[in-house]
Amino acid sequence: MTWSRAELERVAQEVRGTVLWDEPMSRHTSLRVGGPADLYLEPADLADLERTMVLIRSAGVPCLVAGGGYNLLVRDGGIRGCVVSLKRLDAVEPLPGARLEVGAGVTNQALTRYAAQNCLGGIEFLSAIPGSFGGALTMNAGAHGGETMQRVELLTTLRESGVLVRKRSELEYGYRFLKLEPGEIVLGARLRLEPAERRLIEENIQEYITKRGGQRVGFPNAGSFFKNPPGGSAWRLIDEAGLRGWMIGGAQVSEVHTNFLVNRGGATATDFLTLAELIKRRVKEHSGVELEEEVRVVGEA
Repeated sequence: MTWSRAELERVAQEVRGTVLWDEPMSRHTSLRVGGPADLYLEPADLADLERTMVLIRSAGVPCLVAGGGYNLLVRDGGIRGCVVSLKRLDAVEPLPGARLEVGAGVTNQALTRYAAQNCLGGIEFLSAIPGSFGGALTMNAGAHGGETMQRVELLTTLRESGVLVRKRSELEYGYRFLKLEPGEIVLGARLRLEPAERRLIEENIQEYITKRGGQRVGFPNAGSFFKNPPGGSAWRLIDEAGLRGWMIGGAQVSEVHTNFLVNRGGATATDFLTLAELIKRRVKEHSGVELEEEVRVVGEA
């Protein structure tokens, strides 16, 4: 279906939240790269999001739904159509029985801090994973033996037919995977956690952060760039291939954690994509393993 700027303008006029035209995605991604989106929207709340998505679908405008931009690499040509951000779905609501209702726009770090302050354990591993909770749900993010879906009691999503709430037993998920319908948007989830001493929770958080190295790389990054292959670690394979510290343009294999690719300043999306291809080729030559990106690559060259 064809669409025009006029359709975008009609959508923009109805949004109550933030509306930005020709907005550089480098301002909205943790890697700090990416060309402009024709239209960038941050709906004010769930009702605004529902209305916005109805307008977008009826206009036939292509749409990318994004969270905090932490697991996203936008190509230098940017994104045609619109980007819809879930940043404002950032509520955390305590419920009886060591449960939390968490919106997709809450950052993983904010969630783990809230849980620690309220003496709720079991989700500490998310503290070492950059990104939003919606992104963690969508890819079933995990670390150190923990996975996001293990703690989900109910998942809330938005389809064309409306809001849908499902039990975990009704979902299909696995390693870095959650099955969703095309166009289905993760709005948040109800988590079942465990009462625990705040001191122990905070010790676990610090241990995970130290092991992960995420807060010590010192430059913009997207967290783990590649998925771990079965029975192995991507960082180890990259390190053994002799790529620690390797640079292309402003993109570098982190000297602290080799599965983190960092922006040393002035990097482009093309720098990161070229570096990623080099890494995959060298790892394949050295160990025979084919690495697969964990980050989501979108947009036009």
